[in-house]
Amino acid sequence: MQEYLITLLVKIGVAAAIASVGVRSNAVKRMLQREERTLAQRFRLSLWFISLFLPGVAIRVFTRTNYSALDLGLEGSLLSGITGGYFCGLMTGIVVALPAMMSGEVASLPFFAIVGVGGGLLRDMASDREDIWRFSPFPDVNFFRIFQPGRELRSALLHAAFTLGVFAAEFLRQVLGRWTPPRLFTLAHHGDPWPLLLGLYISTYFCITLPLKVWNSTRNDARLEEQRRLLMEARLEALASQINPHFLFNTLNSISTLIRINPEQARTMVTRLARIMRQRLRSQEHFTPLREEMAFIDDYLSIELVRFGDKLRVLKYIDPLAFDMLVPSMLLQPLVENSIRHGISGKVDGGTITLRAKRNNDRVIIEVEDDGVGIPEARLAGILAGGTDDRGIGVTNVKERLKVLYNQDYRMLIDSQPGRGTRIEIELPEMQPRLRAVS
Repeated sequence: MQEYLITLLVKIGVAAAIASVGVRSNAVKRMLQREERTLAQRFRLSLWFISLFLPGVAIRVFTRTNYSALDLGLEGSLLSGITGGYFCGLMTGIVVALPAMMSGEVASLPFFAIVGVGGGLLRDMASDREDIWRFSPFPDVNFFRIFQPGRELRSALLHAAFTLGVFAAEFLRQVLGRWTPPRLFTLAHHGDPWPLLLGLYISTYFCITLPLKVWNSTRNDARLEEQRRLLMEARLEALASQINPHFLFNTLNSISTLIRINPEQARTMVTRLARIMRQRLRSQEHFTPLREEMAFIDDYLSIELVRFGDKLRVLKYIDPLAFDMLVPSMLLQPLVENSIRHGISGKVDGGTITLRAKRNNDRVIIEVEDDGVGIPEARLAGILAGGTDDRGIGVTNVKERLKVLYNQDYRMLIDSQPGRGTRIEIELPEMQPRLRAVS
């Protein structure tokens, strides 16, 4: 009796191990997330179930029941039908039964095939496919759900039918095993006391519900990860939409003026503005080589130079080794716009914007510096704390985007002295950012 109970416990442990190991692959996780599948996808799902449950049946057959706890052919066939439908259940049942059939257990093939199709029938009974993942590992809970207030009756009846279906499959195996020995393998023996038979039924039930729970947990984790990715995407889109519209407004005003006095220059500004807007539309890619980001800034500054004339001077010191490093799209434009709008435009004689970028081992360091009016100490403290006044919007925007893209693996410093100018330094890793990895 003790040996028999140990066998049942080992059987449950094997089911849990198979369920856990079977979902290590990302391809399997995506496969389990689908509820509607093409024929090719159902075929691949069937192969996955076969790879999980066929070895146990084969080991039990070829070792002549020394490893009987490994045989989960019934459980695998039913699980395949429940999660994949009739085709998966039928195919899994047939293939998994082949080793047993070849050893003389000829009833195993039609039995496993019927069990697999029965799993597909249970799946079709679900009005909501998510119900098949909500079966409780405790049989009594599935029945009590029928009487719970507020619970959909059809869903509760499905869970009760699932419990009865598992027990019916095990009962049918016991009956066939006794009527057609040795044509169907069963762990039970004639004359076993009822507590042992009850333990057998419970172990079979657990061997089906535990994998469902493990796989559902994996599905939920994958969905949460996808939701986090979509949330990051949404945050980035929202931050990108905050880019100050003053630039577009001022540029259109300048173009309208130039149309009358210098049509050729107005046409050039329109062309450059079109390139800028095209880059804005591409900003959902989130990352771009520094070379392209600097080309975008060149277009932006060329328009601002038309507006400000000799009052605006630009210096660039870019390390050639940094040109091909990935940086967030639209990283520099808000900072450069801040320097022009709040730093230099307030000076009668204008000022200079200096752009620097260099590669330092596996990181890139970018600086935007101006010799404008600077930021008062009180306002600078507010910006550093995340304030969003006129000047703080661009800085906060950039900081939030870096936080979403790199978590804490970045550095952003702001140094400003009233009357002498402002310097912003950003240090980013060369490694692939988090969002790129999960996209």
